[in-house]
Amino acid sequence: MRIGILGAGGMADALGTQWARAGHAVMISGRDAARTAGRAAAMTTAAGQASAAGPVEAGSFEEAAAFGDVVMVAVREAGLLDTLRVTGTALRGKPLIDVVNAADIYAYDPARPIARLIADVTGGHVVKAFNLCHVDVWRMTPPVFDGRPLAVPLCGDDEEALAAVRTLVADLGCTPVHGGGLDRATLLEATAAFVIGLWFGGADAQAILPPLAASGAHGRG
Repeated sequence: MRIGILGAGGMADALGTQWARAGHAVMISGRDAARTAGRAAAMTTAAGQASAAGPVEAGSFEEAAAFGDVVMVAVREAGLLDTLRVTGTALRGKPLIDVVNAADIYAYDPARPIARLIADVTGGHVVKAFNLCHVDVWRMTPPVFDGRPLAVPLCGDDEEALAAVRTLVADLGCTPVHGGGLDRATLLEATAAFVIGLWFGGADAQAILPPLAASGAHGRG
């Protein structure tokens, strides 16, 4: 799979390196060409010889948007609109992975969902994913806690886009979980804002929920 990444920061580095290691072709992008090229070279070294797809490439936002069969949006919320606008029509109809969280988690506005904004501006098939964990979790090989692989909820409407993202989740050693349509991405964004606030406050956010066996009588699908 060819994966274009809008961004050259921590999420682009962590997830892009894992996917390059799994054999996917990856291109990252950023406003600073020299910094982006340096990041791509470091990712290539970190991925090692596992990828037959060649080195991680560096390009402009426009180039990464055109490069990817799947494109991940991994820029800060403050620069999101400007980044999307420079890609023109290159993202229309493509699977887009949205990992963006609110710049200020304490001021997240559910009336202005990030995933819906990305879909409306680009015309792409957005899947909200990977936004609940610190970047260092995505550097783990694999992210397993107490013998249980990390579950990654996905919210999106397009089945082909969801299938592509499920593959990329599995490539990390994680378990994809259906979280509903894109309308429920707002809940996923709000969940991120809430639990990140708990973590910042020193609380174990994972401990607020019981395990499945103790969660009451319900269907297990």
